[in-house]
Amino acid sequence: MFDISFSELFLIGIVALVVIGPERLPRVARAFGLMVGRAQRYVNDIKVELQREANLEEIKKMQEEARESAMKLEAALKTKAFEYEKKFREAEDTLHVEIEHVKESSDQPPVQEEADPRQLKIDFGEK
Repeated sequence: MFDISFSELFLIGIVALVVIGPERLPRVARAFGLMVGRAQRYVNDIKVELQREANLEEIKKMQEEARESAMKLEAALKTKAFEYEKKFREAEDTLHVEIEHVKESSDQPPVQEEADPRQLKIDFGEK
């Protein structure tokens, strides 16, 4: 962030010693250190909050993608279910028609075949 070398820090320390004095310099340095620590914690807290927000946005995006996929899958399943239901109903209708044909044919008396005069039936009987 700030590009301060050791020699520059040394110069700032000497100026602070001359301006503030040797008696108050430790207290001022301690207070300055506490303020710098608080500033660093504040910056770190902001970074963490920004990271949480970014993660939250990413999670929301993933949730929306999952919701869209689920809706597409649901639509596809409904379409297939409708197709299968239609085929089932067609098969059921065909079956009903066939059952009606069988009922109609069973209601009519059986047709007896007339004997063909060209065929001779011989009864050998049982002995």
